[in-house]
Amino acid sequence: MLLMQIDDAVELMRMEYDELPGLKLTFWQAQRLWNLSDEVCARALQTLIEGRFLTCAADGAYVRSTWPYATRFPLRRIAG
Repeated sequence: MLLMQIDDAVELMRMEYDELPGLKLTFWQAQRLWNLSDEVCARALQTLIEGRFLTCAADGAYVRSTWPYATRFPLRRIAG
């Protein structure tokens, strides 16, 4: 069930960041906004970073990546 939760969290985060391109959230803000466990939130954010959809700013906040080839396709979840 955890893997399904991660997939759902990744999709939810992608949709929100697509709708609000200037969205800037810390880990704790993201966890609270989407009501996620520590593990699910961390894995979903890591998946989006590895796919270059998000980046972690110097202040620790997660923002949309400015990398020109950020993936627009479904991302694979992190196993484990």
